Amino acid sequence: MSIRLIVGLGNPGREYADTRHNIGFVVADAFVRAREGAWMRRREFEADVAKITQGARGDLFVLKPQTFMNESGRAVGAFCRFFRFVPEEVVVVYDELNLDLGATKLSISGSAGGHNGVQSVLTHLGDGFRRYRLGIGPRQPPGIDLKDYVLGRFTPEQQTTLTQLLPATLSGLDLLLTQDVAAAMNRLNRRPPSDDRNRHQEEL
Repeated sequence: MSIRLIVGLGNPGREYADTRHNIGFVVADAFVRAREGAWMRRREFEADVAKITQGARGDLFVLKPQTFMNESGRAVGAFCRFFRFVPEEVVVVYDELNLDLGATKLSISGSAGGHNGVQSVLTHLGDGFRRYRLGIGPRQPPGIDLKDYVLGRFTPEQQTTLTQLLPATLSGLDLLLTQDVAAAMNRLNRRPPSDDRNRHQEEL
């Protein structure tokens, strides 16, 4: 089943811009910009929405909920009910503390893993949507409060890393649009050989 909707999770408002919790917004913005799309505020859905024309593959929508993170599912659920999209036609892009900065992982089911935005989508849409998780870990310093960490901003060095890896992140999203989910998962979730070597050296 093809993807009809990409959802980037984040918090609205200037005070949350460029925080770790808003990396889903960052990728959604970059995706729309790369395709020369334009955002439109759709108050009936409590969201900013962009429509991307894909020719024979039909229209693709990109959505940024304008509720706060823990109510993201309201916008997603309302939009999907209106257009009669099922969960399998939706990919949700969001931050993942348990992945290293710049790493990505694709999954299609499971718990919210403590992510309030994902829990809200599960509540209002149901399970089965594709989850494109973007690493923001590890938590530094280790003892920092979780809320303070995810609502904190990337350091200049981290921001440089994210900017450099953004094309690869977008390419991973493209895989979901052009390949079946099993093939996309096989490519996105496979650890590069260099990572194996580095981990082995650290364990010696």
